[in-house]
Amino acid sequence: MKHLSITGLIAAAHTPFHADGSLNLAVVEKQAAHLLANGVKFAFIGGTTGECSSLTLDERRALTVRWMEVARGSELKVIAHVGANCIADARSLATQAQQLGAVAISALAPSYFKPSSVAALVDCMVEIAAAAPELPFYYYEIPLLTGLSHSPSAFLSQAAERIPNLAGIKFTSSNLMEYQLCRAACGGRFDIPFGFDEIMLSALALGATGAVGSSFNFAAPIYHRVIAAFERGDLKQARAEQFRSVQLVVSLASRGYIGAAKATMKMLGVDVGPARLPNGSLNAEQQTTLRADLEKLGFFDWVAKP
Repeated sequence: MKHLSITGLIAAAHTPFHADGSLNLAVVEKQAAHLLANGVKFAFIGGTTGECSSLTLDERRALTVRWMEVARGSELKVIAHVGANCIADARSLATQAQQLGAVAISALAPSYFKPSSVAALVDCMVEIAAAAPELPFYYYEIPLLTGLSHSPSAFLSQAAERIPNLAGIKFTSSNLMEYQLCRAACGGRFDIPFGFDEIMLSALALGATGAVGSSFNFAAPIYHRVIAAFERGDLKQARAEQFRSVQLVVSLASRGYIGAAKATMKMLGVDVGPARLPNGSLNAEQQTTLRADLEKLGFFDWVAKP
């Protein structure tokens, strides 16, 4: 298995759509260029921000192909999310990601028929990870959306000997006690990138070295400054930058986060289109109001290049 230690920011990329809701893969090149211009060298594709559960299997495969085409020869590294309610679909996506040269794969748990125990969850992930044995595998912990309450640290303990390519957990949870348990599991051998943008500073204080987030698409400069301030011991500045993240997330979430985030990307010159149902999109009036609120916050100054 190839070794991977995720450091810095990993953007959970949007899936771009035309106005009619069909895939608009031509935009991926602009997304990738935008990430690199903002110092983000990892893209996590086809995940929650990428509206994975609203994509067909063929669309997910086409999305991976396009990202890998665009990333080839650049500094951008692609981590493919392959999780699905159908384990066979997840295995197919995992195999494809390995064949195309992704640097890692990740999978959230089936969430319609939910694994009834940690052991059952491990069984599911064993099947998926085995379809891409050469790639580091990250279990995707996101209980807010999967509805699973199984301990992720218990998952690591039980999965450690059964998944040879287990690299760690994409930890999208606000449970910082579990985060510490995951970091300490099996002698601290696992990589645990943090996935709650608005409390990233808390994770840095607990030892996080990498973070995966949706707002890194359009607000990466804020988070770069959080990390830089933390590393030089300037906690006052780190807290101030983190609070900017909080204000931004509150503003977007109050309008429907996915649709508002996509509207924000358009304001920055990267039009990733509307959200796909059941997520909602902002109409013209709502976009105007959002822009006014973002200007009032100072958002466009926060993310402007020096």
